[in-house]
Amino acid sequence: MSMPLSIEWRLVTQGKEKRLENTNNMFELSFEGYTFFPINQLIEITRHPSSDQIGSGKIVELTWKDNKTICKYQLLSLFNVN
Repeated sequence: MSMPLSIEWRLVTQGKEKRLENTNNMFELSFEGYTFFPINQLIEITRHPSSDQIGSGKIVELTWKDNKTICKYQLLSLFNVN
């Protein structure tokens, strides 16, 4: 059985990020399929695949389970506000 897999160099939130309670600018995102990101490296954050960069972050944890990827990241800089 084949398994969907992608390797990404930027984080596209689609507005679905969840702020983690009692943490320093930590967020969580969930993706369908298995997605690989660079860990503990500065990464570009965008809202949509074709939109401009809205900030920078660092992915601190990836969890792969049941054909899903759960990504925890720290927002390091935000270029604009909502």
